[in-house]
Amino acid sequence: MRTGLFLLAGVLFLAASFIVGRLFSANYPGAMFLATIAYVAFWLAIAGANMWVGVAKAGYSVTEELPIFLLIFGLPAAVAVLLKWKVL
Repeated sequence: MRTGLFLLAGVLFLAASFIVGRLFSANYPGAMFLATIAYVAFWLAIAGANMWVGVAKAGYSVTEELPIFLLIFGLPAAVAVLLKWKVL
């Protein structure tokens, strides 16, 4: 359940980042690229913090948390890069 909520939050944060990038793209042509880079960097920090909580507080090992981290970070980041590359 928690993983699904993180994935949903990642997609919603991606949409918000792209909306902000689109708003600034009229005055700054590189805004969508910057929004994508900022999203991926910020989402890496959030996914890393989630992994740290799983290891330090919940008692999971790093090997147990690593696939969840890769899913939580990788799926929304891949969607962001693919959207920027193919659509926007």
